[in-house]
Amino acid sequence: MIDQATLEKYELVVGLEVHSQLTTASKIFASDPTTFGEDPNVNISAITLALPGTLPKVNKGVIESSIKMGLACNCRISEYQFFDRKNYFYPDLPKGYQTTQDKTPICIGGHVDVVTKNGDPFTVVLNRIHMEEDAGKSTHLEGSPDTLVDLNRAGVPLMEIVTEPCIHDSAVAAAFVGEIRKTVRYLGIGDGNMEEGSLRCDANVSVRLKGSTELGEKCEIKNMNSMRNIQKAIEYEMQRQIQLIEKGEEIISETRTFNVDTGKTYGMRTKETLNDYRYFPCPDLPPMIVKQELVEKIKAEMPSLPAELIKKFTSEYKLPEYDARLLTEAKDSAQYFEELCSSTKNYKAASNWMMGPLKSLLNETGGDFDAFPIRPKQVAEMIALVDAKKVSFAAASQNLLKALASKPEVSVEGLAKELDLIQDSGDDFLLPLIDEAIAKFPDKAKAYKKGKKNLLGLFMGEVMKMAKGKADPQKTNQLLREALEK
Repeated sequence: MIDQATLEKYELVVGLEVHSQLTTASKIFASDPTTFGEDPNVNISAITLALPGTLPKVNKGVIESSIKMGLACNCRISEYQFFDRKNYFYPDLPKGYQTTQDKTPICIGGHVDVVTKNGDPFTVVLNRIHMEEDAGKSTHLEGSPDTLVDLNRAGVPLMEIVTEPCIHDSAVAAAFVGEIRKTVRYLGIGDGNMEEGSLRCDANVSVRLKGSTELGEKCEIKNMNSMRNIQKAIEYEMQRQIQLIEKGEEIISETRTFNVDTGKTYGMRTKETLNDYRYFPCPDLPPMIVKQELVEKIKAEMPSLPAELIKKFTSEYKLPEYDARLLTEAKDSAQYFEELCSSTKNYKAASNWMMGPLKSLLNETGGDFDAFPIRPKQVAEMIALVDAKKVSFAAASQNLLKALASKPEVSVEGLAKELDLIQDSGDDFLLPLIDEAIAKFPDKAKAYKKGKKNLLGLFMGEVMKMAKGKADPQKTNQLLREALEK
């Protein structure tokens, strides 16, 4: 480990490349399906296998999805563009080259605003977003010299989001990837599933002395598949490079991999330069013209994105920013909350129910708000019952909610009556219970009168237990104080 004083001499510099598979039904240049989890080498065709005489054709859905992402990331959409060939050989890419975009990416520039888990805001500047095809998957069996190749993934459409080397904190890098994952899910253009590899991140990491403007020698950490691993890999690599510099050793520009078990990065191969790839325009694909009318049409059809919804939830619904950020973490929860707010004006209560009882029930049962059996209007009815003091929040959240989940077709108030949850705040109901609770603890009652006011909670708990959730807490508290102070 490096001591803090040495660490503070250096500045971390990170640029990210995030690859997101697009959820189109077919591949980027062929009609092969893109379904995940099929048997090896079934989602292939003559085009995927690059057989002689085959010609690719661009999937229009890939272009439209990339434009959506570009608009969401404040990019400029290129009007004129073409695909290039990136030449390198791997056994999981039958053509011996990758069809990608080099000179004319579909989206240029842009930025993404992020907030770390600690609440620190940062603007990540983008260099570009471009389209390309994915490679297949190689499997190396332990103890065997053979490599198995599955080409189902070869040709699956990818969108690569490339940042400038502007990130100086591993937490910002993790937050950026989280924001990208959230955005592709909101737009409906990717599932953002990092476990299955449909969202992957490469990090270009270098360090330099603070105050220096010259970039250090970078190493690229490949294919990280979780925000936590991204942060850990960057932090380890930063310390590794600082240690080399402090020892007077050279940093070799190379591609590295991150081992989750050891928490360390390991060298894989020296890094290729752009010249090694020998980019040139793909002769099999004609140039494309993206008309402004298409961009405007896509823009008009785009859904509200998290930043816009956070602004709406804090200004229109008067929620704290913390609530707004949690509610917009996923598209299904944001939509559910908006529908809930159309049936109640108690927006803060709606937020509390979403983040508390409803989220807890979802965690128990699995799934998401899209498939939640209780509809927003029914939650609004529960909020109304609690606000009217007909049902206590405890009874509604613990008893009524679970019962409603198994009988979502019944009336909410009718179910509350059936479960005997309707509160009774009348003196005739509460006073006998209060007298019984005080009689049960005579010594505590005397101690209360002598000044131990914190004992009130003991009596409240006893009364509420005997009332089986039917006592109005506010009225009970008032009557209990009066009875104890006689």
